[in-house]
Amino acid sequence: MYPQTHVCFAELFAGRYSDRISLGSILPDMLVGDWLKHSEAHSKGAEIYYFLAQNRSLLDFGKAVLTHGFVPKGLDYYGDEKYLDFEKGYSFEKARPFIKKTIEACRIPPEMGWWKAHNIIEMGVELLVGSLGDYNERLKSAFSNHALVSEVNEMLYSLWPDKDLRFIRRAERFLNLIEVEKPNVESLAQKYRVQMLIRHQTEIDTKKTARLIYQAAESINDDIFQFFKNTVVSVQKNIEEVIF
Repeated sequence: MYPQTHVCFAELFAGRYSDRISLGSILPDMLVGDWLKHSEAHSKGAEIYYFLAQNRSLLDFGKAVLTHGFVPKGLDYYGDEKYLDFEKGYSFEKARPFIKKTIEACRIPPEMGWWKAHNIIEMGVELLVGSLGDYNERLKSAFSNHALVSEVNEMLYSLWPDKDLRFIRRAERFLNLIEVEKPNVESLAQKYRVQMLIRHQTEIDTKKTARLIYQAAESINDDIFQFFKNTVVSVQKNIEEVIF
């Protein structure tokens, strides 16, 4: 899922909001890079939380990290990997009708179609979630909290001294890749264009992609919040197994 969606979900889990919760909720995506591949970055939640608990610091941040990834099973597990009796997660299942049009709009080979179509669904989710609350302001507040960003930087260096993650610089770069204003289909498509250029050297058709994002949001409008409701309950149980 996309950043404002993760912020929203972490708030549903915690019952409140703070800069620590907002920043923690998106940390796994921020860690993806040369040192940590996507699956690994999304499986470090328990390790991070235990380190923080041992040092009695940033516990709200650590719990928010746990809501995100694959291990323990957080929002992205149920969105990407497995949900109910679907073959994969919610976003992949909902992406099936969009595969062919995504291949065309994003100018990608067919084998990438389902993967990138699930991103279209995730942007549809981001569009709906972003319209309901000030989650963009939560993101901006967290990233402008320089004391918090520095504290996380120091924590990550202490946890993984061999990885030199340069979190402060990483946070600055991440801001250029995500939408930190109220999302609309055009802004989401433009950000996706940047991501596709960086990751795949592919120039997408932003107008067609924007239309697909709108259609994706329409297609999930009836059940996305039931997905959140179900998933919060599951994630609560999964996290309790980690922290108790």
